[in-house]
Amino acid sequence: MSQEKGGFWLHLIQIVLAVLVGILITLTFIKARENRFVRRVRYQDWQKLNVILGEVEKAYVDTIKVKEMTDAAIVAALHELDPHSVYLPPVDLENSEADLAGDFEGIGIQFNVPNDTAIVLEVIPGGPSEKVGLLPGDRILKVDSTVIAGVKFPQDSMVRRMKGPAGTRVKITVRRERETIPFDITRGKIPMHSIDAYFMLNDTTGYIRLAKFSVSTYKEFREASAALMDKGMTRLIFDVRDNAGGYFEQACLLSNAFLERGDTIVYLEGRRRRREVTLADGRGTLKDVRLTVLVNENSASSSEIFAGAIQDNDRGVIVGRRTFGKGLVQEPLYFSDGSGLRLTVARFYTPSGRCIQKPYTSDYEYDIYRRYARGEVFCADSVRLDSSDVHKTSLGRIVLGGGGIMPDVFVPMDTTRATPFFQKCNKKATQMRFAAAMFDKYRKQLLVIDDEAALDRFIQGAGLPGQFRSFAETRDGITAGDAEWKETLPYLEPQINALVSRYSRLGENAFYKYYLPIDETIKAALESPSTVR
Repeated sequence: MSQEKGGFWLHLIQIVLAVLVGILITLTFIKARENRFVRRVRYQDWQKLNVILGEVEKAYVDTIKVKEMTDAAIVAALHELDPHSVYLPPVDLENSEADLAGDFEGIGIQFNVPNDTAIVLEVIPGGPSEKVGLLPGDRILKVDSTVIAGVKFPQDSMVRRMKGPAGTRVKITVRRERETIPFDITRGKIPMHSIDAYFMLNDTTGYIRLAKFSVSTYKEFREASAALMDKGMTRLIFDVRDNAGGYFEQACLLSNAFLERGDTIVYLEGRRRRREVTLADGRGTLKDVRLTVLVNENSASSSEIFAGAIQDNDRGVIVGRRTFGKGLVQEPLYFSDGSGLRLTVARFYTPSGRCIQKPYTSDYEYDIYRRYARGEVFCADSVRLDSSDVHKTSLGRIVLGGGGIMPDVFVPMDTTRATPFFQKCNKKATQMRFAAAMFDKYRKQLLVIDDEAALDRFIQGAGLPGQFRSFAETRDGITAGDAEWKETLPYLEPQINALVSRYSRLGENAFYKYYLPIDETIKAALESPSTVR
């Protein structure tokens, strides 16, 4: 009996084993078939991306463009980070660095395009264009054999065609009065200035407008401020409105010029970056000059570092509107194909501990438009700061976080003065085209004016307002009744005077000299105390 039981169990075990072997054989067969189409791969962390791209290159059904696909993958990956960590293809990287380099290679002109034709505004002294005889007011018709006038040619494409390596040649064809003149120009190194203008607003108040923080910013600032000190400057209005920033160290050097030894300028900190504090050394040459800093919603990065250092140390008064809110430390990474990466590694904080960087949002790039929509640029009460993020300046004044620098004196954007006549002129760029027409008419007089007194005499004697009114009517069909014209003139006349005077040898200094009297932020700065101490 026991033998029968043993035989039964042995038989059962044999059946189970047979079934298991059958299942194993079936699964193996299925896996073998699957492996014709699916291969399991091992990856760790970032290797997954390399594996995917490698598989696509090796097995994809159609021909692929490896470089374009790699660039697209990089851009998509960085999109998951902050809005300022970006990949730059070779052309974009070159343009980005050239803009802050302090010089570039090209022909040495500044131009504007008021009416589908590039008009030379400035011929940079000592540059290639000046050497061959190009003049302000020349209208550029062709670059080499390419027609760029009257064909809606993109302005950035014009710049790219004119720029090029030093030593290379380019042919620029211009119209000067009734003549068409070709110029063969050998490109060279062109200095780029970060200061747009500097001059005295009155007997004791100087004005400096800084466009960007380039490698030459502090050197230029030191020279400009010294010249103004020689003219009696005891107070400085420093304008960084619309200044998108630039080199960090230049912002620190600029701040150092005004601060006492040991004052904190800024500190940075990140997940993999220990706190690094930058202190003033006390050797600044402008520590006794009263300071007012002008900012707006387009003041960003290094502009905010400077404004934050001045505000938190109670060294001067900040006037204008809340700044942009970009306070990220970015490190570059360069690739052998000429492309590069700008990677955010830390955040900047003002001396009181405010994070300059505003919060990231799903529509971050439209933040400035939202500020307009909710009235922030028109009313201080509409400004959205973080009331729970409270900090104190060196004198104990309350300042709030939430991104950007909130000015001590708020100046709303003024849109109430724009008459329908003025708005119509703005839409058609009538003022810009009028200035170009006046240069054609008064070329000989304007080209020799190199001092303010002579320019004042010219402006007062030219009767520009009456000529503009006629120009707007005959060229653009824009008219104004006597009452509307009278209402428009107080803020239109300084604008057209500024645009025409820019064609003189005084350039941007002349432009701002005439334009600033209608600048509400300048008025507020002059009327405000220049110190909080």
